[in-house]
Amino acid sequence: MSVLSGTPGPDGLMRRISRPGGDRLIIGGALACVLAVSFYFVNVLAHPAHMGLDWYDFRVYWDGGRIARHSPGTLYSWRLRPEVRFTYTPFAAALFGLVSLVPWSVAKWLMTSASIAALVLTASMTLRQLGWSGRRRLGAVLLLSAVAFWFEPVQRALHLGQIELILMALIVWDLGQPSRHWWRGAGIGLAAGIKLVPLIFIPYLLLTRRFRQAGVAAATLAGTVLAGFLLLPRASRQWWLTGYFLKAGRAGGVASLANQSLRGLLARLAGSAPAAAPASVWIAVAVAVIGVLGAAALYQSGRPVHGCVLCALTGLLVSPISWDHHWVWMVPVLAVFADAAVRAGPGRRRARWARWAAAGAVLAVFADWPGAAPGDDGSFVPRGVLPLVYGPGERLYGPLYQWHGAKLILGNAYILAGLILFGSMIVAAVLARPSQALPPPSPRAGDPLPAPRPADVAS
Repeated sequence: MSVLSGTPGPDGLMRRISRPGGDRLIIGGALACVLAVSFYFVNVLAHPAHMGLDWYDFRVYWDGGRIARHSPGTLYSWRLRPEVRFTYTPFAAALFGLVSLVPWSVAKWLMTSASIAALVLTASMTLRQLGWSGRRRLGAVLLLSAVAFWFEPVQRALHLGQIELILMALIVWDLGQPSRHWWRGAGIGLAAGIKLVPLIFIPYLLLTRRFRQAGVAAATLAGTVLAGFLLLPRASRQWWLTGYFLKAGRAGGVASLANQSLRGLLARLAGSAPAAAPASVWIAVAVAVIGVLGAAALYQSGRPVHGCVLCALTGLLVSPISWDHHWVWMVPVLAVFADAAVRAGPGRRRARWARWAAAGAVLAVFADWPGAAPGDDGSFVPRGVLPLVYGPGERLYGPLYQWHGAKLILGNAYILAGLILFGSMIVAAVLARPSQALPPPSPRAGDPLPAPRPADVAS
C-alpha cells in the first residue's frame, strides 16, 4: 500500500492493538509526559511572561465577547490594535460573550488547561479509532501526547490561547461516535458554526454515505447561524449578508510567513496576494475536490481515521488562511504513522522503518525546535523551522517575497510537507480497495472484535 497505514483485514476492520506487556509503555509514556511538562514550565519561568504565554488571540476572543455583550453593533469594526480585529462568526462571539463573564485572570488559565486536555483527548480518541485498547492504548496516549506537546503548532496555539486544539478534539470526537448516537454530526456543525473551515467535513460525510450525520451537522450549523441572528442581528447581517466572511484579508496578511496555505504559498511566489488570487481559487477548488474524494475512498477501504486526516489536511491546504497554529492536525497524522509502523509485523522490517521514518519527518518539520528570530520590538523569540528565513531587522511574520534556495523551502515548510503528505495519501486512496461492510469507527463497549492476526500487532 504505502507508508501511510497498516492493512485492514478482509472485513475492512483495523485490528485492535491490545495485548499484555503495556506496563513498560505506560511507564515510558508517563516519564515522557513528566519531562515534556517539566521542560515547558522551566522554559516559561526562564523567560519573560509574554515569551511563554501571552494569550494574545484569546484576548481578542475575550474582548470580542465583551463587545458582543455591551456594544454588539461594533463587533466587526472594533480593533484591539490597528491590524487586529474579531474575525470569527457572530455565534462564536456569543459564546465568547459567556466566556468574558469569567475574570480574565481565571479565563486565560482555563483556556490553557482546556487546550492541553483537548490535545490529550485527541490523541486518545485517535488511537481508539485506530483500534488501540487497554493498557497499551494508555501508554501510547501518554507517549504521543508528550511528543505532540512540543509540536510548534501546539505550542503556538497554547502561547496565543488559540481555539484550534479544542475544535480539532471536537471533530475527532464527533467522527468517532458510534452509529447508534443520533447526535453524530453535531460536533462538526458546532465547529463549523464557530469557524468555517470544518465545513469541508460535511461533503466528506455525504460522500461516505453518512447522510444522517451530515444532516445533523448541517442542521447544527444552521442553528448556530440562526442563534447568531437572534442574539447579534446587526453583526450577523454584516458577517453573512455583506460577504465579510469571504474576505481572506480580514484575518491577517495572506502573504504572511505564518500563513501556510496554498494561497499563502502562491502569494509569496507571485509577489503579492492580488496577483495570486485568480489562480489560487481554481487550484483550491481542484485540491478540495481531489482531497475529499480521496478521504472518502480511504474511509471506504476501512480506514476512517486516515479519511478524517486527509479531509482535515485538505481544509488546511485550501483555506485562504492557515496559520501555523492551525496545523495542530499533525498530531493525528503522527498517530497514523506510528500506528502503521507498529502494525508492520515480523518480516516487514523495511515497511516498519519506512513508517517510522515518515513519523520522524513529521516531527522534524513541525517540532518546536529552539531558535530565535527578530521581532518588531526585538523581544519575541519564536521557534520551529519557519523563522529560520529571517534576516536581521526583518519584520516578524510579515509578508516576505523573493526567497531563494533554502529560504524558499524553510519559509513554506508546513505547506510543502502538507503537499507531500497530501499526494501520498491520494496515492494510498487510489490503491485502496473498498470494504464490503464498514463497522462504526467506535464499536459498542463489549461487542466482540475479531482476534488480531500475528502480523497486525507489535512484535
